[in-house]
Amino acid sequence: MRRGIAASALVAALAVSMAACGSSGSGSDSKASGPVTITYWDTSNATNEAPNYQELAKKFEAANPNIKVNFVSVPFDQAQNKLQTAMGASGAPDVFRSEVGWTAAFAKAGYLEPLDGTPAATDAAAFQPSLVQQAKYQGKLYGIPLVTDTLGLLYNKDLFTKAGITTAPTTWDELKTDAATLKDKAGVDGFWMRAGDGYYAMPLLFGEGTDTVDATGKKITITTPEAAKAVETYKTLFTAPGTVKADLTSDGYAHMMDAFNSGKVAAIIQGPWEVTNIYKGTAFTDKNNLGIAPVPAGTAGKAGAPTGGHNVSVYAGSDTAHKAAAEKFAAYMTSADSESFIAQKNSTLPTRADAFTPDVKANPGIAGFQAVLATAKPRPELPEYSSLFASLGTNLGKIVQGTSTQDGLTTIATDYAKLLPDFTK
Repeated sequence: MRRGIAASALVAALAVSMAACGSSGSGSDSKASGPVTITYWDTSNATNEAPNYQELAKKFEAANPNIKVNFVSVPFDQAQNKLQTAMGASGAPDVFRSEVGWTAAFAKAGYLEPLDGTPAATDAAAFQPSLVQQAKYQGKLYGIPLVTDTLGLLYNKDLFTKAGITTAPTTWDELKTDAATLKDKAGVDGFWMRAGDGYYAMPLLFGEGTDTVDATGKKITITTPEAAKAVETYKTLFTAPGTVKADLTSDGYAHMMDAFNSGKVAAIIQGPWEVTNIYKGTAFTDKNNLGIAPVPAGTAGKAGAPTGGHNVSVYAGSDTAHKAAAEKFAAYMTSADSESFIAQKNSTLPTRADAFTPDVKANPGIAGFQAVLATAKPRPELPEYSSLFASLGTNLGKIVQGTSTQDGLTTIATDYAKLLPDFTK
């Protein structure tokens, strides 16, 4: 699965001070007179995505003959812990692909080099402002946006047409009505919600005008009436006519995607990282059959989904020569040409408007998600924010299995108080 942040690793990152050691040449201010070799850790899918990033690295080497890139693929689900260990001890890469939720945490721990005023940030004004903002910590820039993503309502246009539905639902109530109609008239399940995953539940909270926490006011808000209302709506998405019962098995994500890709379910909440695989499904041999719309709004009339993605960050423990080379590499990887190349190869969303070229937007999945990005909600400047998804997901899974909403939310708030001791409930 694309998502999943280990809370323990992020908490540990905030508790450990940076050791002045790491990658090749780190811990020294020497300026190499000859070629410099930088180590880059790539956390993209090693089979489908990493080869395209590696091709960009080779192009960078050709354009910068005095810089060599040691390209290392690190599995995404292991990368956070590996980075934490390496930056806290030794063997850290000079530059790496950092999930947006990691950037502020690593910056707070002192592991990242501020990039303001460096070659890496030369094009800072070209990027979507919210993505630049969420790459900052205490006003300083610690990552250059590489790819972005959010969640949208993905639906099978043919099945919607068969059921006589002409437009995508704009509220959760409309979605449930459509799900029942799809089951009755198209003979398929109308909607499958990802169960027990905090990230996928965030649109329900945003739809009621709330969040897990108020980062600015330093308050834990998961037990507010608005949050409780969002969770009550969430529960109905597994029990309403035409919706699929909560699948909390370890293969639940795969089951959902298989059903959608084969046309056995008409709609899901999902991100752009699955578009390439969706196109391989029997229901989407015609790419234009994939509909993409904003997530439905809540009773507060608000809609929105979390903003995800990855930045390119530079390790603070590298020496001057390696930092300079890493900054040039970060600028190259996030240039308009590079992001356009990656978007076409990997079906990911660029972070800058000038990378959405006609060739990029020829992919209907990218074009669809570009429109959805307008409703995406950027993450607050809170290093612990990604850690909040773990307890949220675990307890939502218990709630849909029978735990009362209030008891579940109270447990989440207790977990949050441990992560955020200076926040009030």
